[in-house]
Formats: sequence, structure tokens, C-alpha cells
Amino acid sequence: MPESQRPILGLDRSIEPVTSFVTELQNAIDTGDATRFNRYFAQDVLWGSPFGAVAVGYDQIHAIHSKMFGSFVPVKGAARYVIEHARSPAEDVAIAYVRRLSSHLSEPPSPAGPGTFDELALLVLIRRDGEWWLAAAQHVPDRRDVYNKP
Repeated sequence: MPESQRPILGLDRSIEPVTSFVTELQNAIDTGDATRFNRYFAQDVLWGSPFGAVAVGYDQIHAIHSKMFGSFVPVKGAARYVIEHARSPAEDVAIAYVRRLSSHLSEPPSPAGPGTFDELALLVLIRRDGEWWLAAAQHVPDRRDVYNKP
């Protein structure tokens, strides 16, 4: 197919749904609130962990997050979310790469919980009945160090 026939899917729409969603995640992690963190997760959300596990559905991921958030004392600023790329390929769809950067960069990666390592997530948000919901997320450990070597 000639390049001139390839569609551009990242239409020029507002990324406000992504910004609002990420702000909610940030506020939740700063306060250690799993319910708030999962507030806009769809009932049938698919969640891929950075360790290869997949949680299917709100109940499963909420139980995991409740346990995880219960295991640490929240420290505002221990981790921050950064939207790296976001676009809306259709009117009721938003996708984004969001990086979670830890302030504990001297610690080795650990599955112990938030704030222990950096990761990158691909988020898929869908609008239903005027609300934006997380339909799917895939997380991977941030290993840019592998690609940034001379």
C-alpha cells in the first residue's frame, strides 16, 4: 500500500480524558487509595501487569490493588505519572502511553508495590454514557537503559 493511502488515526481531538484519568491515578497513589485508583476501571477491564500476569475484570484488579495499596505508606511524590503520547483514534476512544516514574531510582526493580521501579503503561479509554472508562492497560518495566547504551 502506498504511504499516501495509509490513514492517520491519531485524530486532532482533546486528550482531556487521558489527562483527567492520569490526574485521578496520581491523586490516588499519593493518598494510597485503591478505590480511587480503580474508580474509572470498567467492569470488564483487562489489566496486564509488568510481570506478565493478566487480571480480568474489575473485581480481580481491585482486590490486587487493595492488597498492594494496603502494604505501603503513601508518600506524596514517591511516584509521578507522565503522559508521553496520547491520541484519540475515534470519537469515543483514547489511547495513551503513560510512564510512572519513581523517586526511588536507587532501588532495584521490585514487585513489592508502587514507588519501587519505573514502568510504562499503554492505556485504552472508552467513553460510555458520557463517562470515560479504562478498558485495558498493559504495563512493562521501564528499561530505556537497555536502548540508551552507546
